[in-house]
Amino acid sequence: MGDVSNPSLSPLPSADRPDVTTRLRDALLGASFTADGLLELLGAPAYAALSRSETVPALRATRGDTPLEVLVRLFLLQQPVPHARVTDVLPVDACLETGWLVRADDEVAATVDVRPYGGPGGEDWFIVSDLGCAVGGAGGIGNHAEGVVLGVGGASTTLAGLTVRTPVSAALDLGTGSGIQALHAAAHATRVTATDVNPRALHITALTLALSGAPAADLREGSLYEPVAADDTYDLIVSNPPFVISPGARLTYRDGGMGGDDLCRRLVQETGERLSPGGFAHFLANWQHVEGEEWTDRLRSWVPRGCDAWIVQREVQDVTQYAELWLRDAGDHRGDPAEYQARYDAWLDEFEARKVRAVGFGWITLRRTGAAEPSVVAEEWPHPIEQPLGETVRAHFDRVDYLRAHDDAALLEAHFTLAGEVVQEQVGLPGAEDPEHVVLRQNRGMRRATRVDTVGAGFAGVCDGTMSAGRILDAIAQLVGEDPVALRDRTPAQIRLLVEQGFLEPA
Repeated sequence: MGDVSNPSLSPLPSADRPDVTTRLRDALLGASFTADGLLELLGAPAYAALSRSETVPALRATRGDTPLEVLVRLFLLQQPVPHARVTDVLPVDACLETGWLVRADDEVAATVDVRPYGGPGGEDWFIVSDLGCAVGGAGGIGNHAEGVVLGVGGASTTLAGLTVRTPVSAALDLGTGSGIQALHAAAHATRVTATDVNPRALHITALTLALSGAPAADLREGSLYEPVAADDTYDLIVSNPPFVISPGARLTYRDGGMGGDDLCRRLVQETGERLSPGGFAHFLANWQHVEGEEWTDRLRSWVPRGCDAWIVQREVQDVTQYAELWLRDAGDHRGDPAEYQARYDAWLDEFEARKVRAVGFGWITLRRTGAAEPSVVAEEWPHPIEQPLGETVRAHFDRVDYLRAHDDAALLEAHFTLAGEVVQEQVGLPGAEDPEHVVLRQNRGMRRATRVDTVGAGFAGVCDGTMSAGRILDAIAQLVGEDPVALRDRTPAQIRLLVEQGFLEPA
């Protein structure tokens, strides 16, 4: 694994003692040190406070002496615990020997964060990270240490939630960090490879997988695709890269070290030849909004040949908001005001030089396709969604295939059903005979809403798979007294949109 020591960070437990790791896992599970156990012990408010870097409610909730309270204080809140009390809960001597714990006088302390994490199938997993980084991230504790490895954050769970989860032969996690994406992939991939420029992250990933009872991954040190062979391909590629656009690369866990958004661009562009046919790649990314350029055009230029793409911009921040966000993430606002101002100035100088007016954040999904004309959809969607989105993402690309294979004439011959949990809203003045417009709204997945005319609303309402689209339109034409030929000519575009956005499903 190489030298993973850093004078400013705690030494890491051994990754080569599976016997001890198994005994530790059994002890944690035996004490209900799980996601469900934590929620029951702490209660929802204290549990939620942990994600905001606030530990006082959890400390108050663990003033007792039960095994679970002892473990929460030891591994999640990093409080020293009396040695005599821990011997009743953990294999203390083995944990001390292998570096999970250290002893000072009559107390023991943890060397790493261990956070219970519930898998999508109800699995009891554990995410290992550097001290203080499972709760609130680095900004929550003001940790400036180079090489620090964070635990679970909002970005991690977002990426895990939108990843397509189908059985695959080979998966690749680029920039694995604490190993959460590799852990998810191990549940449905025969072989998992995980890479990172930080050897400490690879060591921690090995601990995360082992403590979670997951198969070991092939761990490789290096940047982006450098550690993997040029001809290796994967059915699934995931990455929560160090996407922060910053002047320099001060913090490995977040700063890409390349100019502007070049790291994210390179990551996306180099993925095409690494994907197996039909394979998916999922990335979180930041991108620049440059004067005189549409952000959608910028992102479209990143998409490699031979790939369909779905790009969703979830948030946009102006350059001042963006700089302040990441300065606070590093805890710079708590230090020397002059140094904070200098770093703020450097950030704005960088943006000014590149004519950047804002920064977008979102996700990029690629799928390897053999289609002559790949589909690239780039859209802004800042509205609430429902996670997990993996099935929604997979269904999006299934619909792309369907629409690519069906021209307007074929759509009229096809049968459709209305997607589940779609509701219709009518907007208009009270007492008016007809609505001003009709909106179809999804209550699942992307939770889209789309405006339709009365024909579109009527068409969607009767789609139950029994009649072809053309026959439904003929019936509507007769009902409203319209020429059926004209209606057949103008409606396929609306049908195509409703299918594209997931309101209608091919029967």
